[in-house]
Amino acid sequence: MERIVKEGQVATANTYAQMFSNLPSCGRPTRLMIYDLHTLQNRFYLHGNAIASLCTTVPCLLPHLEKHDITCVAFPDDGAAKRFGHMFEGYELIVCGKVRDGDERRVTIQEGNPDGRNVCIVDDLVQTGGTLVEAGKALKAAGAGEVSAFVAHGVFPKEAWRRFLRGGDRDIFHRFWLTNSCITVADQLPEGDVFEVIDIMGKIVEDLDAFA
Repeated sequence: MERIVKEGQVATANTYAQMFSNLPSCGRPTRLMIYDLHTLQNRFYLHGNAIASLCTTVPCLLPHLEKHDITCVAFPDDGAAKRFGHMFEGYELIVCGKVRDGDERRVTIQEGNPDGRNVCIVDDLVQTGGTLVEAGKALKAAGAGEVSAFVAHGVFPKEAWRRFLRGGDRDIFHRFWLTNSCITVADQLPEGDVFEVIDIMGKIVEDLDAFA
């Protein structure tokens, strides 16, 4: 967390950066590998003996898209599209966004056409998942076939994932992929339901080898 909205909260992003930056030197800077960082500018909190290397879990998703005949990738906002769009070469891309409708804000499709296509919504993390659900509804209303979702980090405070299970009030996705970066959450998810956990250990090892 990097945003403080009331007195007494701790800016954990800066606190962690200070801790990593003050690790004992081993002759060369400490490399901190960060996967799908939510707030990109946080990498500059590091200083001194620490260097941030931004990595991504998207390559772990690509085989699943091919396996399930997903030819279209959607993003819940323009920021996600700019971050991840170049990683999906050969896929039709759709960009959603929030617009004001009277006193309410709703998600609409701003670029692309999902009509008749199987779509996967891609984002870096999910908490309650409200924006993902609204994007999914907009895609289905525009004629999309099966709509799935992928997030690198499934935070899901207060077991918010339960609402996405079959029969839940947010049962909208054909499949919901997430990595095991938040292992305590991933271990709670029931097998055989909407969620499918993607193990990123192999990707981490591969990235470590690349820096060795």
